[in-house]
Amino acid sequence: MTDTDPARPRRGIYLLPSLFTTGALFAGFYAIIEALKDDFSTAAIAILIAMVLDGLDGRVARLTGTQSDFGGQYDSLSDMVSFGVAPALIVYEWSLWNVGHFAAQWSRLGWLAAFLYAACAALRLARFNTQIGKADKRFFQGLASPSAAAVMVGMVWFTRDLGIEGKHLMVVAFAVTIASGLLMVSNVPYYSFKDIGGSRRVPFMAILIVVMLFVFTSIDPPKVIFAGFALYALSGPVWWLYRRIRRLGRRAQRHARQQPNQETSTHADPADSPPADPGDRE
Repeated sequence: MTDTDPARPRRGIYLLPSLFTTGALFAGFYAIIEALKDDFSTAAIAILIAMVLDGLDGRVARLTGTQSDFGGQYDSLSDMVSFGVAPALIVYEWSLWNVGHFAAQWSRLGWLAAFLYAACAALRLARFNTQIGKADKRFFQGLASPSAAAVMVGMVWFTRDLGIEGKHLMVVAFAVTIASGLLMVSNVPYYSFKDIGGSRRVPFMAILIVVMLFVFTSIDPPKVIFAGFALYALSGPVWWLYRRIRRLGRRAQRHARQQPNQETSTHADPADSPPADPGDRE
């Protein structure tokens, strides 16, 4: 077997996309450290930085032709830390641990909600890996883990910016944690934006919209980022409900159109029927 034998497995990894993935993993781990020190605003910003790096590693790999199975698996493990464990721990340390102080018999609900979110993130990533190359790239099946993490830490950053303590928002934090986790493993479709940009031409107004997004975000980052990702998380269920109601409406219209025809054929007046032919009588 020679060094150029294609049957021989290749050794080594592609460095460039792995650097972005490692940066995202570092940001997620750093967010955990800051959350343990009660610096929740810094922890939230670290998760958002991990989102940017996570979005870049895949694009860099595709643009440079350095995609690999190793990179895909490494990216999933990094996502599990940055968008699964870290957001769950941040929200728990910020608010959910206070559930035990509110009611002793409910003391486990806080960390169970955080665990549910982390478990749903793991299930979401596992399902995504099995659907690569099969599912429609224009839509995600369920809320993507980076978006769910942005809702979680955006809530923390937004309320910290307003000076509201987590212990006063236990119910809200509990509901958002459960809802974000369940949306990740749901079948609700979410637009992925993957068909925008890259080698595909877009209207000139698209770049203006991007510029305006940067401008609005820079005005008040905590509020704009949380509002944007919260609306995106709600867009999936709203769109699903709209399609459901529209489908039921069409079904009802078809049933209404068929009902008069059936009644006319069933309750036809005998006088309206043609007279019998005398030759048919015995």
